[in-house]
Amino acid sequence: MARQVNFEKLIVPGVRGLQPYVPGKPIEEVEREYGISDSIKLASNENPLGPSPRALAAIRDGLDTLGQYPDGNGHYLKEALAAHHHTRPDAITLGNGSNEILVLLAEAFLGPGVAAVYDQYSFVVYRLAVQATGAEARVAPSRSAQHAQPLGHDLDAMRSLVDADTRIVFIANPNNPTGTWCDEDELRAFVSGVPADTIVVVDEAYAEYVSGDGYPRVAAWLDEFPNLVVTRTFSKIYGLAGLRIGYAISHPAVAEILNRVRQPFNVNSLAQRAALAALQDTAHIDESRSVNAQGLGFLSAGLADLGFRVLPSVGNFVLVDMGTAAAPFCEALLRVGIIVRPVANYGLPNHLRISVGLPAQNRRLLDALRAIYGAENSAG
Repeated sequence: MARQVNFEKLIVPGVRGLQPYVPGKPIEEVEREYGISDSIKLASNENPLGPSPRALAAIRDGLDTLGQYPDGNGHYLKEALAAHHHTRPDAITLGNGSNEILVLLAEAFLGPGVAAVYDQYSFVVYRLAVQATGAEARVAPSRSAQHAQPLGHDLDAMRSLVDADTRIVFIANPNNPTGTWCDEDELRAFVSGVPADTIVVVDEAYAEYVSGDGYPRVAAWLDEFPNLVVTRTFSKIYGLAGLRIGYAISHPAVAEILNRVRQPFNVNSLAQRAALAALQDTAHIDESRSVNAQGLGFLSAGLADLGFRVLPSVGNFVLVDMGTAAAPFCEALLRVGIIVRPVANYGLPNHLRISVGLPAQNRRLLDALRAIYGAENSAG
């Protein structure tokens, strides 16, 4: 008889209370579970246009190299990113998605006896990364639902939680899942007021979608604030979510520390090739931004016409207050082949996060919600 082992007793304290991250359901799983076809996924904030044709060509050209290890330093991609952001290659750290960069920052700078600060409704990975290290999590209350940036970051509340024990502050700009953002003046004032030995991580996963005035391009501040770290990803506007590649821009000394904990060959060769090609395909980026801007306006107006409250967003998604428990809406949409994202795990059980799709997908979503909402009202 096999010996019984209580593995829970062996877990380090920071990991013991963690719950695994639960991603949105893939199309294949939904179709198998519900016995349907022709489903659409509007749950994971992916680019509905997919990758750049140049990125796809780069992947095909790189297939013959799969028997070799990738460039562990990412030389060519780091050179291109440095030129793109007007910085130095040694200021760039490549990651297996920007998600890995967030975890590397936590591993390098957090542990028992120190603290990290993040917002109540910010990206769930901040909480997971902090908790795993055993550091203290200080969670700032978000702005009220009536604020011009409803449920967005309250930087004053965050600043009040920063003290000598604070090693990292995480700020998502724009924020996931709310779509809200911090403008240049308020964010600069916040960074100026934080102690120089507290690292401010500005997560700009959706930055390429933002075109309005007043949105800060924080990478340009690095010479002034060496405690800044900016994270970016190729998963969103570049359409390379399946390849998992992101990066950080920071002071070279911070990048050197991250490289101490970064795993060897953490970014595969096809991802590096595709990212380099995608970065250079400005036409695809412009088209993606245009399609998103039109779809964001269309979805926001259509959802508001149905009577739902839509939070302002500058990302490629909207957060929608359904006015009641959102789970039944999510389930009803799944049954007609539309996958959206419930956000009860963020403490928002009445909200759905809906990614911007192609025009036909956006219309299909609104038509489905119109039918579901009408049925709900009739039943009531």
